Amino acid sequence: MSLKTVVVEAEQVNGFKVETRARHHIVHVDQPVEMGGNDAGPTPLEFLLIGLASCLLTVGKIIAQQRNLPVRNLSARVEGDIDPDGFLGRNPAARVGASQIRVYLRVDGDLSWEEKEAFVRQIEARCPISDNIGNATPIALVLAQEASFA
Repeated sequence: MSLKTVVVEAEQVNGFKVETRARHHIVHVDQPVEMGGNDAGPTPLEFLLIGLASCLLTVGKIIAQQRNLPVRNLSARVEGDIDPDGFLGRNPAARVGASQIRVYLRVDGDLSWEEKEAFVRQIEARCPISDNIGNATPIALVLAQEASFA
């Protein structure tokens, strides 16, 4: 097995606005105005859902190409239910993460309904983000030294 390490760095830049860097890409994360942010970018939960949707579509494209499936286009709508009282510390009994994530995947292609269902199951089985969300992945949160980032 050969592992590839994916690295993202982030820094709080103004209020709730966070600047993230992935390779040479800079992306801003923020909170909506009603949560105290400036709405300069999607929220962290929205980025998780963006990651899931884009991963599913990418894996679907790979599978369709590998299997020469007559798929013209894929699209997804992802919804996540969250109780803000959990992560805001107002209700210690509330779950801080999403209580449910629903993915609606549309497959535009010359496949029967059963073939589309089988295709969607293959996509789900091979999507790294779906795997990380659906299965507990250990997270090592380590306090870093001031100058420890390159």
